[in-house]
Amino acid sequence: MAALICGSLAFDTITNFPGRFAQQILPEQVHILNVSFLVPTLRREFGGCAGNIGYTLRALGGDAVVMAAVGTDGQDYVERLQRLGIDTSCIRTEAETYTAQGICITDQDNNQIWAFHPGAMSFAHRTAVPARADLKIGIIAPDGRDAMLQHAEQMHAAGIPFVFDPGQGLPMFDGAELRRFVDQASWVTVNDYEARMLCERMGTDVAALSRSHLKGIVVTLADQGCEVWQQGERTHVPGVAAAAVLDPTGCGDAFRGGLLYGLERGWALDRCAALGNRVGALKIGSQGGQNHTIDRSTLDL
Repeated sequence: MAALICGSLAFDTITNFPGRFAQQILPEQVHILNVSFLVPTLRREFGGCAGNIGYTLRALGGDAVVMAAVGTDGQDYVERLQRLGIDTSCIRTEAETYTAQGICITDQDNNQIWAFHPGAMSFAHRTAVPARADLKIGIIAPDGRDAMLQHAEQMHAAGIPFVFDPGQGLPMFDGAELRRFVDQASWVTVNDYEARMLCERMGTDVAALSRSHLKGIVVTLADQGCEVWQQGERTHVPGVAAAAVLDPTGCGDAFRGGLLYGLERGWALDRCAALGNRVGALKIGSQGGQNHTIDRSTLDL
């Protein structure tokens, strides 16, 4: 049983600002914003939602099939995924473009400012969901707009239950489009900010949205854990204290890797979310989205 992970592959350039954004950005002057941040550290990491989710799912022992697009600079990334045991047969290479690039500044409170160049991600819709009997579950993670729309339609038509995870791609869609995604999905996962935006655009609230065909909605709350909503009922799944807090980049993707691992195995949704919380707490203790190690013997698998 494999999980089809539709989303971005990207290179992340990650920097750290040893101060607070709030002390540098004057709210009354945001209409003429002109600020710079001295960032003494800089790293380039493998990233993108599909890559990060697939990394954690595979590290847990799950079967990950990544469907994404890279540019002419992406061959090393594809080969790395292959070495990790991740199925890359659905990754396409686009000529004359770069792999997607994310540039991040993180302040000392773990607030982040991102700039993102989509590159090859804009052409991810050129690959269709394959007809494969082993694909039993999927996720629509942030990707090119057309790719998210088309891959959701294709997974639904193929009878593959999937998680709708709009993430930073959510602002690209209006209420009707978001309603279509939700109607096709089996689960929805968002953070608390995204939950408010999703519901505002759809003209509903989380409790009402969960009283539907959906098997559940998961709303992540950073270190406070997450909420699991099913048929109007809310269950709080407590957070897990991190042994070290170094870099929040990719924590949400690590959570989703844990979530998918449990869903692959038919676990109850709150148990899936609890694993996601534990994995997210592990990830925040390492730099980048794909450098954390998972000792399966310490997890309830």
